[in-house]
Amino acid sequence: MSTAVDLLVHPRWLIPVEPDRVALPQHSLAVRDGRIVDILPQADARVRYHAATDCELSAHALIPGLVNLHAHAAMSLMRGLSDELPLARWLREAIWPAEARHVSPAFVRDGTLLAAHEMLRGGITTCNDMYFFPDDAAEAFAEAGMRAVVGLIVLDFASAWASDPDDYLRRGLAIRHKWLGHPRIAFSVAPHAPYSVSDAGLERAACLAAELDLPIHIHVHETADEIADSLATHGARPLTRLERLGLLGPNLTAVHAVHADARDLALLAHHGCSVAHCPSSNMKLASGIAPLPAMLRHGINVGLGSDGAASNNRLDLFQEMRQGALLAKAGSLDATAAPAHAVLRMATLGGARALGLDDMIGSLEIGKRADFCAVALDSPAMAPCFDPISHLVYVCGREQVSHVWIDGDLRVRDGKVLLRISDNELLALASLWQTRLV
Repeated sequence: MSTAVDLLVHPRWLIPVEPDRVALPQHSLAVRDGRIVDILPQADARVRYHAATDCELSAHALIPGLVNLHAHAAMSLMRGLSDELPLARWLREAIWPAEARHVSPAFVRDGTLLAAHEMLRGGITTCNDMYFFPDDAAEAFAEAGMRAVVGLIVLDFASAWASDPDDYLRRGLAIRHKWLGHPRIAFSVAPHAPYSVSDAGLERAACLAAELDLPIHIHVHETADEIADSLATHGARPLTRLERLGLLGPNLTAVHAVHADARDLALLAHHGCSVAHCPSSNMKLASGIAPLPAMLRHGINVGLGSDGAASNNRLDLFQEMRQGALLAKAGSLDATAAPAHAVLRMATLGGARALGLDDMIGSLEIGKRADFCAVALDSPAMAPCFDPISHLVYVCGREQVSHVWIDGDLRVRDGKVLLRISDNELLALASLWQTRLV
């Protein structure tokens, strides 16, 4: 007698990520109560299980849901607002003034919904976010059915959200308490950057993260000017300063780390920190090329991030996989640097590990949550396919994502994102905010 399950998926290839470099042909995945309960050859699956939903994907690769390790989701409403500027001018002349005029709970909720739609369409099931009004961001992610780690942002200067580091953290803690127990929404402590938070604010953030066992999410070593300014002001490179203040540890994700030298990388490796590599944003803002091959040689856990749509201008981890792999090769003059399987791991299990979620997501393993997506390889542009893992990084784009599940719930079907809000309603919201921003 066969066993009942909620979902059976039968892809052409099943790529679990763990174990590494494995592409299982003609294997099925079984889901019950939001968890993966079996992975087995399709012929056996059809005998052993009967499912409420049976999904035939005979020309697809099934992969873990992608983990966007660094985003400012609400900034999707600023997509293309001010291009062709380096980071410091972009922030001072365009982004910070626009935020001062327009950021509000409605802005964050609408922008995050727009971002969630884009991310789901591209196979992203988990987002590590950092922005103002985290309660409204959490509401939007929850409405979209996404898994999210929402940053409790900390800054020295006042915003529409809070007035000083203590106020940011006090408000953030109340929001975290409100969402405790939610199955898909978690929180991090997110001091914006060493240059925008004082020693006292950084120490307070470190203590809070340690007390509550929360991840720390911070921009660091993004530009050469950041390093020079830190040396002039604090007598130390930013990562050295963070170490002195007690922030470095396995729960810290260093975003960008473009200008990390050998000493910085040794520091990150020693403390077990992770890096969120954002190749497209780093290129667009002319920040530089992060030393990804050296990070991997040091054994640093690396995930991939899109950054915000205002500085990318898309939330697309398929693009980040390709850009990350190619930049690593071009920058190191080594064609073997950052191979496809390693980059796919960054986009999935690497991001999950940085967030402390690798026991739940990031790979297709029995017992883990059923977060995965199907990538169609059935068009002429995809043919021939000698190695599906290579195809995922070097050939596929987000438009090949056909289905997305989170906790076994279908969030994208045949390329259509399943939200309560329609595409036309989202477009109307985006148009409204565009008018206001202009």
